[in-house]
Amino acid sequence: MNPWERFALVARGGEADRIPVALIVDSPWLPGYAGINTLDFFLREDEWQRIYLGLPARFPDVAWIPGYWIEYGMATEPSAFGARIMWHRDQPPSIEPVRGGLRVLADMEAPDPQQHGLMPLILQRYIDAEKRLLPEGEAIKMVAARGPFAIAGWLLGITELLIALKKDPETIGRLLETLTTTVVHWLRAQLDVLHAPEGILVLDDIVGMLSPKLFEQFARPLLTRLFAEFNGLIKVFHNDTPCPHLLAPMASLGFDVFNFSHTIDMGEAQTQMPQIALMGNVPPLEVMVRGTPEQVTRWAQTCIARTAGRGLILSAGGGVSPDTPPQMIDALISATRS
Repeated sequence: MNPWERFALVARGGEADRIPVALIVDSPWLPGYAGINTLDFFLREDEWQRIYLGLPARFPDVAWIPGYWIEYGMATEPSAFGARIMWHRDQPPSIEPVRGGLRVLADMEAPDPQQHGLMPLILQRYIDAEKRLLPEGEAIKMVAARGPFAIAGWLLGITELLIALKKDPETIGRLLETLTTTVVHWLRAQLDVLHAPEGILVLDDIVGMLSPKLFEQFARPLLTRLFAEFNGLIKVFHNDTPCPHLLAPMASLGFDVFNFSHTIDMGEAQTQMPQIALMGNVPPLEVMVRGTPEQVTRWAQTCIARTAGRGLILSAGGGVSPDTPPQMIDALISATRS
């Protein structure tokens, strides 16, 4: 089996020939790993392709999630709502909250992925990328989007968002409905331009900040609607905010794979989410950047022991952090061979 086949089989509830290793990688890590600046990574399609094609050659046992990801940090979805983006040569872009906040945003219509913000440019880049990748025997398997709460956090600022959830639920609810529709349309637009996609990745750390009550009031209906739109595809949910109080409630949202905080015990997560494939759970910063290869392997072996390897996709407890050395990924892989 190849790495994607292992990942997909476990994601769908099956058992692979060995524990799959999968990693979320994007612009915080890839430019530094490849030795180029961030703007070159975004703008030079030849460099982008070289870097992504080089990953399976250097790490042949890893499934890259979503893989061949055309992204501009967190900027894509906020750009369609008029957020001001600040570009940097040495890190992903930063985003200023929209002036006027909720008052301005609450009744905006959902943007059109074919016309607004960075979305049309990304769609064209996906079309062009697959024209070059398919002859190489490579295809883009997954597409990705930030979740509605994450987008709201960039558009409003986290503090204003959390205050609005408590003090102005009707108004923030309208915006979150629009953002959920935006995410669905954006994922569909990406899927529609690809040859044979198999999955989606939704990233929303802000959900983990909600109380159980706010989760049921806001997150459950919106995320259930979102994931239900993509039945038949592998659905991965990334939320690495520590949220042990939400494990059981999140298990019924309709996703297949959960990538979560390393601070949550793997055994407890498996107990609370028995039908979900768990993607983790080695600390991405403290161990995979600042630790040693031996620590990575030991931590990974602990994850395997805590789950007995069932429904486990070995990974970092979040995305691959900037400055993660390649040998740490090698050490992660080695844990599946012992």
